[in-house]
Amino acid sequence: MNPIYDKLEKCLASVRAKTDFVPRVAIVLGSGLGDYANDIKVECEIDYHDIEGFPVSTVPGHAGKFIFGYVGEVPVVCMKGRVHFYEGYPISDVVLPTRLMKLMGAEILFLTNASGGLNTTFCAGDFMMLTDHISCFAPNPLIGANIDELGTRFPDMTHVYDKDLRDIIEQTAKENNIKLQKGVYAQLTGPSFESPAEIRMLRTLGVDAVGMSTVVEAIAANHMGMKICGISCVCNLAAGMTDNPLTHDEVQAAANEAAPKFKKLLTESVKKF
Repeated sequence: MNPIYDKLEKCLASVRAKTDFVPRVAIVLGSGLGDYANDIKVECEIDYHDIEGFPVSTVPGHAGKFIFGYVGEVPVVCMKGRVHFYEGYPISDVVLPTRLMKLMGAEILFLTNASGGLNTTFCAGDFMMLTDHISCFAPNPLIGANIDELGTRFPDMTHVYDKDLRDIIEQTAKENNIKLQKGVYAQLTGPSFESPAEIRMLRTLGVDAVGMSTVVEAIAANHMGMKICGISCVCNLAAGMTDNPLTHDEVQAAANEAAPKFKKLLTESVKKF
């Protein structure tokens, strides 16, 4: 058996020993959404440390547990804290939680993150719905022997971010008077913020926002046939676009300030999925 799939099966068995909850929607909570679980009807929580072989986040602001419950009538599983490639984990571990949530039963993956804005019309605190993505320097999680139990060897990437889900999010934003940008998101490896030259490169490529997560998770989910959507909270303008140095504290503070509207958009959208 493929060792990556074997590890995944062990994680699933570990979860199923604690709960038989079957989610329909999987939500990855990025920076600023750490307390989102306070807004759902919680049925069960599982600490990442209690799942055999599960990678645990080391980043401030990222707790480490799965939360199972309901957003309205929709059964969900929330990742309260994600792991990143820059923490030193192999890319297979970075996408393991995404794959695990699919094996739990989730059909939809709702990705969220904090990002730096490259589009000059964006402001700190804006929300950007992902319409497409670019991966720079982060290894593709499908490299290596294909895991046939998960998906095809060469998955199509034409429509990663589901149009029907995007329409729901856009309509929800309008109904709640929440400004919603749209654009292309790029993942770089981090943990250093991008250089001004890298930002100029990304802008030339047509990128609107950049961060250190999300794309590899979307690739893994797409491989498994999940419907995917994503919203990025633009927490600052990227390097070289202002005279201010970039800090994680700044990103966290901006994400926290935007959190109430972020939660509203997330909740009301999921209720319609």
